Order: sequence, then C-alpha cells, then structure tokens
Amino acid sequence: MTNWLPDLSEGHGPLYQRLADQIEAAIHSGALAVGDKLPPQRNLAFDIGVTIGTVGRAYTIVRQRGLVSGEVGRGTYVLDKPESRPPEQADPLTTSLAGTRPINAPAGKLRFDSTAAPDVGQGAVLEEIVARITRDHYSEIASYTRNFPDHWFEAGSRWMARNGFRPAPGDIVPTLGAHAAIISIISAVTSPGDRIAFETLSYSPVSRAAGLVGRRSVLVEMDGEGMIPDDFDRVCAQQHPKLVFLMPSAQNPTAGVMSVERRRALAELARIHGVWIVEDDLYGSMVNDTRPLIAEFAPERTFVVSGLSKSVAAGVRGGWVACPPNFANRIRVSHKMVTGGLPFLLAELCARLVLTGAANDLRAKATAEIMEREALARTLLSGQDFVSSPRLPFLWLKLPDPWLSGTFKQAALEAGVLIDDEDEFKAGRTERTFHRIRIGFSSAENRADVVRGISSLRQLLDSGRVGYDSFA
Repeated sequence: MTNWLPDLSEGHGPLYQRLADQIEAAIHSGALAVGDKLPPQRNLAFDIGVTIGTVGRAYTIVRQRGLVSGEVGRGTYVLDKPESRPPEQADPLTTSLAGTRPINAPAGKLRFDSTAAPDVGQGAVLEEIVARITRDHYSEIASYTRNFPDHWFEAGSRWMARNGFRPAPGDIVPTLGAHAAIISIISAVTSPGDRIAFETLSYSPVSRAAGLVGRRSVLVEMDGEGMIPDDFDRVCAQQHPKLVFLMPSAQNPTAGVMSVERRRALAELARIHGVWIVEDDLYGSMVNDTRPLIAEFAPERTFVVSGLSKSVAAGVRGGWVACPPNFANRIRVSHKMVTGGLPFLLAELCARLVLTGAANDLRAKATAEIMEREALARTLLSGQDFVSSPRLPFLWLKLPDPWLSGTFKQAALEAGVLIDDEDEFKAGRTERTFHRIRIGFSSAENRADVVRGISSLRQLLDSGRVGYDSFA
C-alpha cells in the first residue's frame, strides 16, 4: 500500500474534484505506479481531514476515468494504460455539469437514480402509432418541421388540463420534453447575468443548464411544503431574481406538496416583485393533486410545464408549455433556437398518444405499477424515516446516524445499486445538510429488481457505516 498523500490546498473546485485530479496527476507522474493500492478511504479521509464521502466520490471519479479499479474487500488499485480512459471524463466542466451522477452509468448496476415511467408495454403501443405516422406522413418525417398542425396544440391543452386549469390551445407550445421547455422559457424571458430563484433542494439540472447559458442561481429556504414565502420575499428584495422555478404538486426530491395558502402567497409575491414563475407540473396529474395550480393565482406571469416522461414514456421526449397570454410565439422561437427545432415524428407521436387516449391508458398502467412498487418499498423500509407518496416513483429517505449522504451513495454503488445523494439536488452552494438520499424505483426492470435493490439498501442501513468503512 502506498504512503502517498495529496495536498488539497492546491487545485480548483470541490475537495472531491481536487482529490481526483491529484490522484490522476500522481499516476501520470509515477508517484502512484501501476498496481499500487490506494489508501483505504477512511484512512485517507482521516489523514487529510475530510469526510469519507469526499474520498469516496473522488475514488468514484478516478474509477470512471479508467485510472483505478475498486474491488470490495481488496481495495482500490492503479490500472495499466490510464490513457485509454474517455477524455471527456477528465474535463472538470463536464463533470460539474453532470452533477453527482456518473456521466456514463456503470454497467450491471440496479438503476434507482431515475424516475422515468416504468415499462408497462409502451413499446407495442409506440410501434403501432409510429408505423401509422410513417405511412401517413412519409414526406414530413424526412424533412424539417415547417408547419405545426392544430392538433399538436390541442393535444397539449388536453394533457395539461386538470382541476380548474384549462389552457387554451393558442397558449400551448409543444417541446422536446419538460427540460427543453424550461430552458426555452429561461432563455426567452431572462438575460445573461439575471438571477433565477430555486428551492434549496430542486431539480438541479435546470440550475446547471441555466448557469451554462449565463444565468445565476439563488437559493430560497424551504420546509416540508417547499419554498417559504417569507424567505422568497427576502431574496426578491435583496437579489431581484427575474424568475422562480417551483414544483408545488410534488416536489422533487422531497415529495412535498404545497398548500393552497402558500401557492397563493408565492404568486402574490412574484407579482409584487415582478418575477416570472415556471411551474413544473410533471407529477401533478399522477398524484391527483386537487389544489389549484399557481398559474390560477398568477396567470399573467406563470409558465406551466408538463410532459410524458414520468407517466407515459421518457424516450419520446414529449412536453408542452402553457404560456401566459401573448407569450406562445416567443417561447416557440426560443425553443427552436435552443433545441434546433421540433422533429415532426416526435411531435406527431406525442399528439396521437394524447388524442387517441393511449397516453391516458399508459399513465393509468404506469401509475398502478408505481403504486405497487411504492408499497413494496414502504414495507421493505419499514421503521426508517422517509417521505413518499403512493403515486410518486421515488422516496426521500433520512439516513440514520452516522451515515453521510455521499458515503451512503458510494456504499450503495459498491453493493450494486445506483441512487442519488442530496448533493444531486442542490441548486447551488449551501451550508445546509439534510443527510438524505432519493431512491427512485420506477426504472427497475421489474418488481423483483425493486425488492432486490431496496433489500440491499436496507441491509446497508441495518449494518451501519462500520460495515462499509473497511472497503477500498
């Protein structure tokens, strides 16, 4: 075993990134030779004064770069031919944009780090509809999309309507999924340098993408319902954000649901401070939230986003924006500039899924499957502290002491399960620590894999961190 120690006062970025970069530099310089065993994670963490989670994350990065191999019970060893690693894995910007998830997911692991719709037979339905589209529109699918038929907008209006919210087809914009919709809105109504407000924990790919196009993220404190109005008021007064991103019907990752009073209060504060609102309603129809949307309290400034990824089929990239009056054309142009344009085949496929009723049928089947899996998870994690909803494809688990979020994620990886630690959902730098993880169970191939994966996580929870500290 080598006695090599890094100096984390050198380098840039988070401590785990600096450590990973120094391991790579040591391998290239020969300070760490082929076959050398890296220090055990707990030993190195103690020697350099960081958490085991920091070391675990650094070891994961260098393993993804193809520099080392880790074997449970044996340790982590320097590999031969490190130059064979994919070059983009070593790029700090690429790593930062990817969040805490590996850019290329390791093979052979159970995927509990995704909330895409479960497989309920979508393939056969999509095959039939795509075949009909190919027969009906063989010219259109082979060229650029120049015409947007009325039924594309009608489909979006129908899909997004619920409770008292009924967007007009003229206010609808079809998009390449919800994420593309959100970035199109940000690009259309804000400018580089503008600030965007997020809950402390949020769907962080939006904040990372916003940063890529020059917007700055500001964090607002949250509780079990989501964003706290008093802190939003403070942030607006001090930092003047131009837009706020909210998920009131099912917050990701906390599974919180915002009360009517809070929705009304946030809508009014946005009006007072001149802030645009993006209301992500991807999970709204799945959880049967009967509360009014924020858009009903502030229709002149709220963009509602929804799509098919969580409840029908993630691969078809189907989404829509319901815009405030007179904003649809601006969002359409922005979406084209951001994405390059909407493929006819996908837009027509999404419209037919909705208008034929196939999307509703698939959503019902997907929701039923999610409910079965959530019940399994609830039973397997009985006695643990977590938040879940019968119709949501994930749960938010509080780790027992002394587990840290990043350390548990690494231990789960070694056990063959991919999960998300809390850092994946931090929309910016924050001192708050939640000691929680998100477990998404909809992407597992079947219920047996759900049981296998969550049983592995339960075993880790029951054994305590001492059962992991000796690894690597």
